[in-house]
Amino acid sequence: MGPSGCGKSTWLSAIVGNLSDYFTLSGDIQIDGESMLGIPIEKRSVGIMFQEALLFPHMNVEQNLLFAVPSKIAKKEKLEKINHWLSIAGLEGINKAHVDTLSGGEASRIALLRTLLSEPQVILLDEPFSKLDEHLKTEFRCWVFEIIQSHYIPTIQVTHNVEDAVEGDIIQFQDL
Repeated sequence: MGPSGCGKSTWLSAIVGNLSDYFTLSGDIQIDGESMLGIPIEKRSVGIMFQEALLFPHMNVEQNLLFAVPSKIAKKEKLEKINHWLSIAGLEGINKAHVDTLSGGEASRIALLRTLLSEPQVILLDEPFSKLDEHLKTEFRCWVFEIIQSHYIPTIQVTHNVEDAVEGDIIQFQDL
């Protein structure tokens, strides 16, 4: 947690492997004991959710989700996984829906499913609840944390909102 501009999102960029050239990094970033320095972004196995769902507008729901599933998995199994997760999210049957037709809450759930389907070792949450109304925010936040905890995925969240930081330790960021 911390005020705007203190480095929360920059820290996440360093972890994911997308740190701007304007910044320098000292030390190491490790996932499961392996240094990530020098590992390309696509090989880090880090999932990230932003404030915006950032769904691909030229793809339907199923295509957005298929994009995330590792290529080593057969197409039939990919579709079964997608249907399984859509059911868990209460979104069964919307596979062919265009992403522009989704509500904010539906788009957020699809973004989380896409992150989970990529089978990340770590998930980064960059204020993913800030654009949702209060009722939906509380419901979605509980659902996200329940899913992440039930799959034992280490997660780092940055936020301005104390209520979003409902689980685990809170680190107050000072200017980095």
